[in-house]
Amino acid sequence: MKMVLIGAGQRGRAYADYIVEKNYAEISAVVDPNPIHREEAATKLGVAQQNCFATVQDLWEKGKIADAAIIASMDRDHYAQVMAALDLGYHILLEKPISPDPAECMEIMCKAREKKLHVVVCHVLRYTPFFSKIKEIIDSGRLGRLISIRLDENIGNFHFAHSFVRGNWRRAELASPSIMQKSCHDMDLLNWLMGAAAKSISSYGALHYFKESNAPEGSTDRCATCPAEAGCRFSAYKSYLPAAGEWPAAVITSSSDPEVLRSELAQSPYGRCVYRCDNDVCDQQVVAVEYEGGQTASFNMSAFTNRMTRTIHVMCEDGEIFGDDGLHQIEVIRFASNQIEGYQSQIIHTPEPRSGHGGGDTGIVDDFIALLQQGGHTARSEIELSVDSHVMASAAEMSRLTGRTVELEEYRRQLQQGRNA
Repeated sequence: MKMVLIGAGQRGRAYADYIVEKNYAEISAVVDPNPIHREEAATKLGVAQQNCFATVQDLWEKGKIADAAIIASMDRDHYAQVMAALDLGYHILLEKPISPDPAECMEIMCKAREKKLHVVVCHVLRYTPFFSKIKEIIDSGRLGRLISIRLDENIGNFHFAHSFVRGNWRRAELASPSIMQKSCHDMDLLNWLMGAAAKSISSYGALHYFKESNAPEGSTDRCATCPAEAGCRFSAYKSYLPAAGEWPAAVITSSSDPEVLRSELAQSPYGRCVYRCDNDVCDQQVVAVEYEGGQTASFNMSAFTNRMTRTIHVMCEDGEIFGDDGLHQIEVIRFASNQIEGYQSQIIHTPEPRSGHGGGDTGIVDDFIALLQQGGHTARSEIELSVDSHVMASAAEMSRLTGRTVELEEYRRQLQQGRNA
């Protein structure tokens, strides 16, 4: 089996490296506009120089040269690249979001169906041992009917500054609103755990902190020249030098030499003052969802945390579940008859992850390869199962901007009508 890699940054490489490591397939071509990413990927994956391209158009000109494509480029490039790949007959492993535009997501879904090709969306949380165990407990019925879920995405203060202030996803017009780019994962997770369609959604949020009004007195636009740098926790040197050679510093340079990294920071976008970037996406947002069966969910996405984890509270008729995916720990509680006698509690420790995103990165690749080699099943994150999370994220952003609750059946109808217009 052969695959092509479109987008050789961190996410695309995570999938491609594992595919080669497991001898699942040959990576026959690499596309990336960044020459460093392109060259590093080609060397590691064993791709000939004549099959390394700066633009995807150069790849398409060769026709279909592989069985499948890994598309892990920037958000707003996905639609055109996926539609062209489907026309050529490629199965696709697609990094989320499918597209920032939910109508485009629907078009991709319909095109994949028409071409009888698989598009598997990298909603990798469905594949983690942690969330898979929670899903198993809910579906077993041992706690009765599911009533409500509270899910928190704790992004991590420094992670948000890296990706959504200095980084590629800092502006909605360049990539996606943060609720789409970061949290379509979570909308998908809620739908999967709930096992029902969302009925209505409302949301509130804003860019609260990472703006010029909060800049230290006397600070400048780059850490290299800033007199306030030594006392600032967002100093690029504090953020990246201790992590030289690893994420997030590896996004700037693959070199593990701190002096090389220091030199790069003097000119890199990641050396900018977090209070004086051109970012506009929310650093805090809450979402409330009503489902068709009357169940509810609440979601909180926040940059104002130290750890990068997801925490969850599942409330059922006869018990509840508490979980922290950073600790790989789930507590299952059966309700007691009173507060005097003890209640039943079970602590479950899920396996340590063997890859990024709590083990989801390798889990989704295993499923994608099995789908292509054996068939006979639907991938856990096939596009038909993933589109509605994007509709929800888009509706949440609409609600945030308008202050109104969005009725999702009507919103889906409008998107479908717009697509057919």
